[in-house]
Amino acid sequence: MTTSARVRAVAALLAAGALSLSLTACGGDDDGGYSNSAAQGGGSGGAAAAPAAPANAANAAGAANPAGAAGAANPAGAAGQPFGAACAAVPPNGAGSFSGMAQDPVATAASNNPLLSTLVTAVKAAGLVDTLNSAKDITVYAPTNEAFAKIPKATLDAVLADKAKLTAILTYHVSPGGTAPTALPGMHKTLQGGQLTVAGSGQNFTVNGNSKVLCGNVKTANATVYIVDTVLMPPAS
Repeated sequence: MTTSARVRAVAALLAAGALSLSLTACGGDDDGGYSNSAAQGGGSGGAAAAPAAPANAANAAGAANPAGAAGAANPAGAAGQPFGAACAAVPPNGAGSFSGMAQDPVATAASNNPLLSTLVTAVKAAGLVDTLNSAKDITVYAPTNEAFAKIPKATLDAVLADKAKLTAILTYHVSPGGTAPTALPGMHKTLQGGQLTVAGSGQNFTVNGNSKVLCGNVKTANATVYIVDTVLMPPAS
């Protein structure tokens, strides 16, 4: 073999070796690239999952937070709301609902409440509609229809026909000032001049020992109303 032929052969061998090394390096880069991509993909998946864990943990903590539960059950949170089993009988919508009654003065508000139709008849018979509607910040103990039904019909008819007696009875159900449930226990002077006594606490109150509050703390535009199950009779003068 001539010198030039040997040189060409060596050059060919060197070129083949270089090509092999180049292909090996490229293969390593491809594998590395795939691995890095997979690692990055896994990292990306981890990054997406990672925020979910704290969010779930926060939700679980919120659900188990006793402070939140205490706030929901805190009676002070419902301090301005009506209370009592009979409140369920108040219409949920319209002028006779709690929100509707809050827009009207007390006699008008009562006229829209189906529980108080007999009381409204008595108030009209006594000529007290304007007196009650124009009063400022009063408390009304409002007997239900069933409360009036406890009175013998002949007696009730006689009272309705006697304006002076009827006025005395109705004004005995009204006291000055809007009395909140927390201030309800105790003695209260009425517009009739006599006093009535309220006993109890929480959501259980009795007026004069025999008239239970069925639905209390009902707001009207000028009064706080306590719906009671027995007509209150003023003490004999």
